[in-house]
Order: sequence, then C-alpha cells, then structure tokens
Amino acid sequence: MTEHSNAPSPGGPPPAPKVDILERGGRTDGVQATLDHRLFMLLQCFVWADRVTDPATAAEEISSRLQGQQVPHVLYADVHHPRGFALLTWSVDPAHFIDVVRPVLQRADGLEIRSDLTMLGRTYAVGYEKDLPFWLVERPPQNVTRPDWPWAIWYPLRRTGGFNLLDAKERAGMLREHGAIGRAYGEAGLATDVRLACHGLDPNDNDFVIGLIGQRLDALTKVVETMRGTRQTAEWMEKLGPFFVGRVVRFWNG
Repeated sequence: MTEHSNAPSPGGPPPAPKVDILERGGRTDGVQATLDHRLFMLLQCFVWADRVTDPATAAEEISSRLQGQQVPHVLYADVHHPRGFALLTWSVDPAHFIDVVRPVLQRADGLEIRSDLTMLGRTYAVGYEKDLPFWLVERPPQNVTRPDWPWAIWYPLRRTGGFNLLDAKERAGMLREHGAIGRAYGEAGLATDVRLACHGLDPNDNDFVIGLIGQRLDALTKVVETMRGTRQTAEWMEKLGPFFVGRVVRFWNG
C-alpha cells in the first residue's frame, strides 16, 4: 500500500499560509512579546451646514455627550474650514464606533461628515516593542491628549506595490531611516506620532494612517518635509494625503 503525504503534489495548489493575527514585539529572556488585540482609532471630520448654529458650541455639545457616554475623544478645530471640526475616538473594540459613537453623531442637527477625510486604522507592532500593551494600547491616547501639544496633522498614505516585493533587509533599512527622523524630533521635544495600519479599512485602499502631534505646527510640517527626502517616500510612495490639520479644542481620556 502506498503511503500518502500531506505535501502538495507537483503542479498542485501551494500550501496554505500559516494564519497568525498576533502582534509580535521584542524578546525578553528569549521569549517574544505577543498581543492578541490592538487599538482602533477613528478620525471623522465634519462641518455644520446650518449657518444659524454656532459650530464651536455645537462641537462642544457633541464632546459633552461623548463624555457622558464615557467615550475617550479629542475634538480638533479644522484650520482649513471655518465651520469645520474633527473628532478622534478610539477603542480596542471596533464595534464601539457603531454602537456608541455613531448614535451621538446622529443626534447632531446640521452635521455633515466629510467622508473624504475619514481615517480609520489600527495600531501594530514593528517587532522591537517589549511592552506591547503600552505601545499599542496606552501610548497612542497619551500622545493625542497631551495638553501642551495641541497641534495635529493626520494623513493616510499608500506605498507602491513593489515595495512589498523588496528584500526584507532593504525594506528594513528604509524604515529605519524614517524611524531615525521620528526619534530625532521626539528627542528634541518637537513631535510625536501615532502610526496606524489601515489595510482593508480605508475606502481609498491606503496602507497606513499617520498622526503627527506637537506643540508647534511649524515643527510638524518640517517632519513631513524631511520625510519626503527619504528613499521610501521619494521612490516608493504612491500617495500621501489628503491632510487634516487641526488644533485641539477639547479632549477627554477618562
């Protein structure tokens, strides 16, 4: 009797990839840190079409309602639109945006969502983080709710498909170049960031959402300018933006 092997026959379908949805960080005593969840963050931009309503008052009312529902959030005034604001909310459970945040916004009269500026993403590990709950769940809300760092630039990006086919070492070198710039601005006390993956979450097929947070807007725009001089951005970036630029007018983090 011939023994049957589980290996695929020549010309047959390739073996199924190993399914792994854990976030994986650095190693401590030879044990790799893992996490089975991550934080989702949603930025929604809107304007008040109702000219009678004072947009600042209406936005603060939404903020008060969210706080009443125990919803952590940041409310930004939109630099580009005199009646515009943006709302940033977050949760480890994406159902939170539909079950809790959505009803609050539905009750706001005259509110028009700018879907072109909606950004949804999830935190992710890059492989060196030893304390994954801090880096992926605790740190992002801390960054966006610093009272002394009110300015923010949020934008999505998409790399060209060829980037993912490059040698892993070459990709890592380009990512380190970006990381070095971010660390330099962070150590200078000028900027911090929030990095979110949005594969399959973005209607325009973007790969990532980036939030730059700082005390001065000129420092944040300088980060974007400096990043454009890197190889990853200059050679392998298909699209950046649209950009939301705002200043915090109210926040609540529980």
